[in-house]
Parts: sequence; C-alpha cells; structure tokens
Amino acid sequence: MRLTRTVTVSLIAAFVLAIVPAGALAARALLIDGSTSVFPLMSQLANAYHRATHAPTPRVGQGTSGVGINDVNAGRVDIGDVSRDPIAGVDPHGLVFTKVARDGVCVITNPSNHLSNLNQQLVQQIFTGQVRNWSEVPGATASGPIDLFQRVASSGTQDAFQNIFLGESLKISPGASSEESNGTMRQAVIGDKNGIGFASFAFTGGVNAVGYQGIPCNLRNAASGQYLGVRNFWMVTKGIPKGAAAKFIDWVVRPHNKTVEKIVSSQWIAIH
Repeated sequence: MRLTRTVTVSLIAAFVLAIVPAGALAARALLIDGSTSVFPLMSQLANAYHRATHAPTPRVGQGTSGVGINDVNAGRVDIGDVSRDPIAGVDPHGLVFTKVARDGVCVITNPSNHLSNLNQQLVQQIFTGQVRNWSEVPGATASGPIDLFQRVASSGTQDAFQNIFLGESLKISPGASSEESNGTMRQAVIGDKNGIGFASFAFTGGVNAVGYQGIPCNLRNAASGQYLGVRNFWMVTKGIPKGAAAKFIDWVVRPHNKTVEKIVSSQWIAIH
C-alpha cells in the first residue's frame, strides 16, 4: 500500500510539473510603476538587485507619480514610484513612503537658446505668463513669443516644480502645453526653438539646462546643496512593506550598499 501511495503521489507531481508553464512555480517578480523621473533609477536598481540576490528581476513600468500611488493603493502593483512628497489629505490612507534618493529639477530650453540663468522672479513671471516674449528675458538667445510646457497634474515633477520654483500662491499659465512624461517634455522642448519647460536631471540630455539663482543646474551643485531645485524620490507601499517588497526596499536603502551607492551617485543624490 505504501509503495502504491508513493507511486501515485509521484505521478501526480510529475503531471502537475508537466502542465504548469516553466517558471510558474518560481517566486513572482515584484510589480512596480509610477513616476517617469524615478523610472531610470528604479530600472537600474531592479537589475542590480537580481544580480546581487538572484531573486526575480522586479518589473518596472512608468506613468506618473499619481499612477504609482493609485496603482499601489488598488493592489495592482507592489510598489509605486513617486517623485513628490506625501500630501496629507490627498494621498490614500495607509500608504507608507520610503525615501530612496534625491533628484534635481532643471528649467530647460531648446539647445539653440543658450540661456544660462534665471532668478526666481523671472521663472515665476515666465511660467505664470506675465513675461511672454524672449526679448524680455536677459541672456536669452531665442526671439519671439515664449512657448510654455508643463507636466500633467498627476506628475510628481509638476508638483515639485510648483513647490520649489513658484510657491503655493502662483500657478502655471493655463496656456502651457501639458506633457505626460519627462521624455515627452524633453522632446517637446527640443522640437520648439522658443520652448521652455522643466525636467528631471536624467532627462536633460539634448536640451539647455538653465541655472537658477546664479547656480548651474547640475548634479554636483545639487549634491552640495548649492542648487535649490531638489526633490525626493520615494518607493510607496500599501501598509508596511512585507515579503518580497520588504526585501527589495531593505536592500535599496541599506546603509553602505556599494552597488546602490554607485548607481545613485551616477545621476542622483544619495540619502545617506
């Protein structure tokens, strides 16, 4: 009887293995989405995590910070990438924000417009629509009307730009064109000689990054604290991170993790 039972169990196990697709019995990969600003960093961290731990490579998508928050709250993903600080009374209750890095936001112009610096007053006047022609902007090499670009309302970069450069009382002109991502913002400004917008450090290739308050917008100045256009990157979970999500987050924020430090320092600012 014992032999029969053993053979039967073995046959059942073999049958299950035969009908289940390869890899289905392995651990599920973490699902992550959200901010396009965080996407380049998170993609590198996901691949490095897999190499370091042999855990399944987290699947990283992108949308906006609002998408990341909504998806993690609804249980569609395990982690939401968010590039703006928590907002009390707006973010769903019970979300846990874990800071993973800091990032700079640059005002950007078309590469043919060699504008080197803007003070806070001019940034505010340009983006609120009070100054509408490049002839009114000292140092601009463009001419004609200013074409404004902003991000969609759910964007963390939009929120960061609003808080850092404009403050609570001022709003970007309703005439500004709205872009879905950092990538489309960059392409829009590259394609418009009179364009001006703003983007994360990692998306300033091919455009002119404008200094702010006399300080060039670059990683070195942001890391030193001289450049003021800096915001936080977060990984967001619904409740305290557990299981695979907790392991990944703990690995990312672990002090003295040389792999993470090397990745972050390439284009972002470490939190340690």
